[in-house]
Amino acid sequence: MTARTPPRPRPLSPLREHLRDTLWFAPTVGLACAVLLWWGASAVDARLVEYLREERAYEELGRLVSFTEDAKTIVTTISSAMMTFIGVVFSISLVAVQMASGQLTPRVVRIFVRSRISKLTLTVFLATFLFSLLVLTSYESVTDPRRVTSVPLLQSLMTMALLGLSLLLFIAYVSSTLRLMQVGPVVDRIAHDAVRMLAREPGGGGEAPELPGEVARLAHRGRAGVLKDVHVARLARVARRHGVVLRLIPRIGDFVVPGTPVLAVHGREEAPIVRVPRFTMSVGTERTFHQDQGLGLRQLSDIAIRALSPAVNDPTTAVQCLDRIVQLLSVMADRPLGAVHHRDGGGVLRLVQPVPTWTDLVDLGLAEIRGAAAPAPQVTRRLMAAIDDLLLLVPPGRREPLERHRTLLEREVVRAQPEEAEREFALRPDRQGIG
Repeated sequence: MTARTPPRPRPLSPLREHLRDTLWFAPTVGLACAVLLWWGASAVDARLVEYLREERAYEELGRLVSFTEDAKTIVTTISSAMMTFIGVVFSISLVAVQMASGQLTPRVVRIFVRSRISKLTLTVFLATFLFSLLVLTSYESVTDPRRVTSVPLLQSLMTMALLGLSLLLFIAYVSSTLRLMQVGPVVDRIAHDAVRMLAREPGGGGEAPELPGEVARLAHRGRAGVLKDVHVARLARVARRHGVVLRLIPRIGDFVVPGTPVLAVHGREEAPIVRVPRFTMSVGTERTFHQDQGLGLRQLSDIAIRALSPAVNDPTTAVQCLDRIVQLLSVMADRPLGAVHHRDGGGVLRLVQPVPTWTDLVDLGLAEIRGAAAPAPQVTRRLMAAIDDLLLLVPPGRREPLERHRTLLEREVVRAQPEEAEREFALRPDRQGIG
């Protein structure tokens, strides 16, 4: 009985991925939900007062009025203090993020922006503030149970519940922000995001079908920036409608300027003019993990290089980055790489998308660290162990770039370490560096 291959996770839509890179969407939705929640709670409170008056239960209504008068003080305190609390908490957090970006890499700010606990905390804080303000408008100055028309009982209870939720989220948020200042959790988050992206994206390589002749090229007409992702399904539909094959020219992560050819059209000479609709390609200021297979290695390499600079001199951080680089390269060791061929529902090729090759990924993960690691035996020992481990995992056709980096590392250590004993020590493989 053969084991079933687990299904590949469904790719995220570009819109959903772009919204995750924003900090305004979740709080805006939260404010809208706060208004709807207050409207529903006020309707329930009004129905309760109406029911008690119909039943002439003025004694019970008087108790509710007395309770809400006491709760009004708490709600007033919450509404006046919450906005100050929000400002202080997030000011301190932004300082912490700035320190982390200075010590590691500015790219860690994206981790803060995409953090679910950060968005949830900000959303609940703002929703609590707005909800408490709306509740204050429901209180009446009349205390006579026979004349009162609104008793915001449920609204007051919900305001206190939101306050309790805000306090719990504050504890979780502070813990999450403190972890962001530590190297281990940051590099683990980068590796986790990169592995999840690789699980969603289809592999490339395989036998490349022969494309028809190139009949046209489509230029980029938007703003200059980094190609963040492409809407594969939309481009495939365009190609199917025109009976052609589209080939993406730049790779995800390339910088494009207006007029740069971005799509090559392959088909018959009499193929119609292809018009690509808007929002099929996303161009921005920074790369994202949505479809970029090299971004995780890029970020880990950046952190390691900064750690090995003379101003920082932190080889242990570089070793931690190498641990995760080995993890990512091991995931891609037997993964089909090369151009990805996207087909329509009928199995006809419609879009060819270039992706990094194995050599590109190995160079991205090891080249810059290797160039800066020669004076640091802890890093060279870990790098030697990393190369040895990867050589055990890769197929024979992918050994060349790893062996090349090992040879270059040995030469650089020879130049950097004048004593033979020091060279032998620096080139001894060790998964902990020195320990």
